[in-house]
Amino acid sequence: MAIKITDECINCGACEPECPNTAIYEGGEEWTVADGNKVSGTFELHDGKKIAVSEPMPPLSEDFYFIVPDKCTECKGFFDEPQCAAVCPVDCCVPDDDFVESEEELLAKKERLHADG
Repeated sequence: MAIKITDECINCGACEPECPNTAIYEGGEEWTVADGNKVSGTFELHDGKKIAVSEPMPPLSEDFYFIVPDKCTECKGFFDEPQCAAVCPVDCCVPDDDFVESEEELLAKKERLHADG
């Protein structure tokens, strides 16, 4: 299950540098799958759409920080708990019920994002 940032976000930015997948962006910012990762070529999003990893995607929120579910692994393979939730001063980093994934799926996503070439 991916983590999401609720609209209670105070835009402090504490979460962004903690994400090992570079899945957290400031509101209004475009994102790419390749940002901060070693992935190359194309990447299949959760909706089945295949995109170039360097293709700019529209922001998921204009007003507050957001987490890209296609890049979020709940920090599996890196830490014992989601680091965004651990550092959030207002507890607005919560599980996203719209993106439920098994631990195996999250670890496979981590491997895809950090694969060389």
